[in-house]
Amino acid sequence: MKHFLMIFFTSAMGLQLLSGVSVTAQQLNFTVIVNSERARTQDRDVFANMKTAFEQYLNGRSWIEDEFRQEERIKGNLLITINDMPQVGLFSATVQIQTVRPVYGSNYETLLFNFADRNWTFEYVESQPMEFNRFSYLNNVTSLLSFYAYIALGLDYDSFSPRGGNPYFEIASNIVANAQQSPRPGWNQNPSDKRNRYWLSNDLYASQVLVPIRDAYYLYHRMGLDLLTTNPQEAYENILEAIQKVSEANQVQPNSILTISFMDAKSDEISKVLKSAPLEIRQQAVEVLLRVDPNNSRKYNDILKG
Repeated sequence: MKHFLMIFFTSAMGLQLLSGVSVTAQQLNFTVIVNSERARTQDRDVFANMKTAFEQYLNGRSWIEDEFRQEERIKGNLLITINDMPQVGLFSATVQIQTVRPVYGSNYETLLFNFADRNWTFEYVESQPMEFNRFSYLNNVTSLLSFYAYIALGLDYDSFSPRGGNPYFEIASNIVANAQQSPRPGWNQNPSDKRNRYWLSNDLYASQVLVPIRDAYYLYHRMGLDLLTTNPQEAYENILEAIQKVSEANQVQPNSILTISFMDAKSDEISKVLKSAPLEIRQQAVEVLLRVDPNNSRKYNDILKG
């Protein structure tokens, strides 16, 4: 187990709490939604089968060695919108991936990852084997699903320990490298399309310039949101520092997909959480936020109203 609960399992009482607690080899708890309204086919059963097969693939296997308690499994949504079905068994789709993380001392779940993959083409037939090999490219279904499984794991671990997601971002990077042989879009170093899997992986694993955003995930979540009920002053200071780190990276590499992804997940929440912060922190935060995410200036200016 790796979640923040482990931090408190050092006392004798904590160790007693562990006894009899069931753990699972599976780490993910994803809901897959397939929107097939645009698909030109009378066979609607294939989409129900697709949903079931994809959920089983994501949730039914062990992605890493760490064992999770049932309630610790990473919750997520995978919304697949089928845009076209040019022939039987071939699909063109967009995918929205979201994951959430619990906040210590509350019933609140914070949106950790919110990413739109706009260019996924894949072959799928009912009952096809769902296999994955970290060291070779097999198909565009399991490659994409596995890629986002490891991205979800990596970001979750980053939010609980400084750069804790490194091992999982490395595997995601391997998947991208293996997929270079595929003719399918989204895996390549395309300078005109920086919202794809290649650049997401690059920003999380290879880019030194964007490391401050990796650090921001930890500061914002573990040292920020998780402390709000016990030490709000420190929590607000750390949330401000996290925002400043995102801005620092954005100044060097403006509008990276990692910056956009972070702000897409956090802009609404930041505008609500900081309304209760001391005025000085609110003023500093708004100044930074207006630089890094000017499109949401209205919601950030509302922070100053308290």
